[in-house]
Amino acid sequence: MSDGVDWKRRHFLGVATAVTAAIGAGFAAVPFLASWRPSKRAQALGAPVEVDIGKLDEGAMMRVEWRGRPVWVLKRSEEMLRRLDEIVSSLRDPNSQEEQQPEYAANETRSIKPAVLVVVGSCTHLGCSPLPRFEVGAADLGPDWQGGFYCPCHGSKFDLAGRVWKGVPAPLNLLVPPHRYLNESVILIGSDSETA
Repeated sequence: MSDGVDWKRRHFLGVATAVTAAIGAGFAAVPFLASWRPSKRAQALGAPVEVDIGKLDEGAMMRVEWRGRPVWVLKRSEEMLRRLDEIVSSLRDPNSQEEQQPEYAANETRSIKPAVLVVVGSCTHLGCSPLPRFEVGAADLGPDWQGGFYCPCHGSKFDLAGRVWKGVPAPLNLLVPPHRYLNESVILIGSDSETA
């Protein structure tokens, strides 16, 4: 007894409804899943930054931003490099044994190339931004001061390689971010591998 029911048509409508529901669920899921991806701004903040140091004079420093943090690039003179040896006994971690830098920067100059220092410009105590104080023997910093970075928030001192002095609140050297040279005058901050 069929009672006027067209089973073929009913089956077709059931399958068509299920297919339409699956397509609709797919379209609804796309924006939901896309919302899990970081925004373009967030992606840009985490992206490596290219820095051209070709016109940076000896003894000069430039500031760039990487991941929302200040990064300093200092082109040290021969005189500045010579002064690094004069205060080793005043430093907490002169040999960079704490993991505040990539392995290729765990040396006396804390850099790939001795003349160029790349550090994050945030004090390792509470994150204040130290001031560049490159003059030797500054009266307010003591007669042993050979130039470096001074944090005015709590008095932490760092030398021209970003190494922290003994007896100051900061517990660690300034952080050296991952970086590499793309050529003689361009540094890529934020990546130290060839696949960046």
